[in-house]
Amino acid sequence: MTRILLLGGTTEASSLAKTLAEAGADAVFSYAGRTAMPVRQPLPTRVGGFGGSEGLAAYLLAEAITHVIDATHPFAAQMSTNAVQACAAAGVPLCAFERPAWQAGEGDSWLHTDSIESAVSALPDAPARVFLAIGKQNLTQFAAKPQHHYLLRLVDAPEADLPLPHTTVEIARGPFDVAGDTALMQRYGITHVVAKNAGGMGAAAKLTAARELSLPVIMIGRPQVPAQAGQRPILGSVAEVMAWLSHPAD
Repeated sequence: MTRILLLGGTTEASSLAKTLAEAGADAVFSYAGRTAMPVRQPLPTRVGGFGGSEGLAAYLLAEAITHVIDATHPFAAQMSTNAVQACAAAGVPLCAFERPAWQAGEGDSWLHTDSIESAVSALPDAPARVFLAIGKQNLTQFAAKPQHHYLLRLVDAPEADLPLPHTTVEIARGPFDVAGDTALMQRYGITHVVAKNAGGMGAAAKLTAARELSLPVIMIGRPQVPAQAGQRPILGSVAEVMAWLSHPAD
């Protein structure tokens, strides 16, 4: 019998959950628990971590999981690494359901960086107004440049004081549109945009808005997930994932 663990938190994961539910699959949807009110899913849902790769491996064996689908955020590198290690230890097939990265087009002014730290360094020394579109997990590093005013867009209101002295917080949940993001940047006089290359349509509007406003974008590249060849095939559609579930060895 097939029993699936879907590691979610993305639009792609929600789309796949709907298909699995409609197909009558025996599947569990797992949230990391970083948002207060995650989107409800049509599958049995668990919230919270597993206790590292060893805890995840133990869960896979205890719950008789036969397939794992990693549809976490492209920047959730630790969770993806834990999944690789746990599935290898438990002997469970693993695939990643991942949206393609964004690509710069004509009219874009992107500076590519490979880490949060290099994105901080890429910001100017003179005071600027920065749309820091990276979520709430990596704000501390930007305290190295406290002269800037940072606009943050978060799903949940901060529970503690932010590490940045000059901030404005907008509470909103995507998907977003170009008109709204253009108005947002104009309202706060944004001069620079910092973004993680998450890909997908739900958060791409800010990039189009930046292009139309001739604003520079500091684009942070995705972290690498260590995996042996064939251990974590990366699939780009629900149809590909459903086919993999039928023939995981392929």
